[in-house]
Amino acid sequence: MSTISRRDPDQPRTLLGTMLMPRWIALLVLALVIAAAFAALGKWQLERAYRAAPTQQSAPTESVKPLTETVETGSLLRTERVGQIVSAEGEFVPGDYLVVTNRMNEGTSGYWVAGHLVTKQGNALAVGLGWTESRQTADAVAERLNAEQRSGASITGRVLPAQFPELDEDAPHDISTMAPAWFVNEWQEMDGVDVYEAYVVADSAPTGLETINAPPPEQEVEINWLNIFYAIEWVVFAGFAVFLWFRIVKDGWERDLEERELAEADTGAPSEKVN
Repeated sequence: MSTISRRDPDQPRTLLGTMLMPRWIALLVLALVIAAAFAALGKWQLERAYRAAPTQQSAPTESVKPLTETVETGSLLRTERVGQIVSAEGEFVPGDYLVVTNRMNEGTSGYWVAGHLVTKQGNALAVGLGWTESRQTADAVAERLNAEQRSGASITGRVLPAQFPELDEDAPHDISTMAPAWFVNEWQEMDGVDVYEAYVVADSAPTGLETINAPPPEQEVEINWLNIFYAIEWVVFAGFAVFLWFRIVKDGWERDLEERELAEADTGAPSEKVN
């Protein structure tokens, strides 16, 4: 039959034995609860430190706004409005559809067909209507559109800042940028017309062309370093709560040893220190 070994009451308690005493275990539970609360506060501060980029659905540029509320004629497009999805109504001018060369679409070089939209307010707006990898296809679509009758149109698309004209010495008649400053020399009916210093990439393409890939502008992640500092502080506090428990237990254990040694010194009994 086995017997349960019990600690000799005359022997000093070890540090581990002291830690396992009910009152110190209860204090440890309290310290862990406090540490968990501090850790949760640190996690909260860390989450606040990083302002994540909005999703495509929640980004401010992804709600459709009227063109007239986003950019004015003769003014540059403000940085925070670059890539805004806008809507506009008006009429495309037959004869003013142009082919723009060297346009990338998801990594492939090709051609845009761009149109001249006269808005309801009478202003001129360049619109990228669609993309194709074939110059022949782009020329054919532009020729077809130029032959159509003038009619009302409603467009929705992403507004982008106007580009600077670029001249290719090997192809001086080609247009390679969405540059309204260049287009006005090619467009008709421009006397006294105000021009937008921006262009719109339409979200749908005419027959024969592919929709131009126009992703939303990248949203930067903002870092608040003060919140990160606070998060580190809370983690330190959490560790300190556990350390403080250990220090209190150890102090109590050392005090018990000292009291035992003093008592043994008074009685003349030998003392035995346990680590």
